[in-house]
Amino acid sequence: MQLGKNLENALNEQIREELASAYIYLSMAAYLETQNLTGFAHWMRQQSNEEMAHAIKFFEHINERGGRVLLQAIEQPPVDFDGPTDIFEQALKHEQYISSRIIDLYKLAQKEGEYASFSLLQWFVDEQVEEEESALQVLEYLRLIGEKGQGLLMLDRQLAQR
Repeated sequence: MQLGKNLENALNEQIREELASAYIYLSMAAYLETQNLTGFAHWMRQQSNEEMAHAIKFFEHINERGGRVLLQAIEQPPVDFDGPTDIFEQALKHEQYISSRIIDLYKLAQKEGEYASFSLLQWFVDEQVEEEESALQVLEYLRLIGEKGQGLLMLDRQLAQR
């Protein structure tokens, strides 16, 4: 059974979203490097790597199901931010956006009877719960300790361990 055209198109769009996510997080890492917050930058580079791996999962699924991968253009990500709290607020909002897209993919697969895609999409549903929780946790730490002083440096060291 071959992948349906509607789901194939939607999965190709999701590849673009995952690559764009990787690009956004890499841009955040670059900014954090300029702020000498190398632990935060490391966390964002790791996040970027995860998003690339997610794009590859969709890429492989389309191919395994007899579809055709069509890569789409991605926009330049933002390059300036108002500090780590702003970055993690944006990261959380972005993860929530990606979660909504994954849910829409799941609904489309259900509607079209694309049962072979359910396990992949369920993995992504579970992954998005983790992604949102991870970004929220760092954001809550930042809100608790602020962006100045020893607390920020301690959090920076902790994030370097990811």
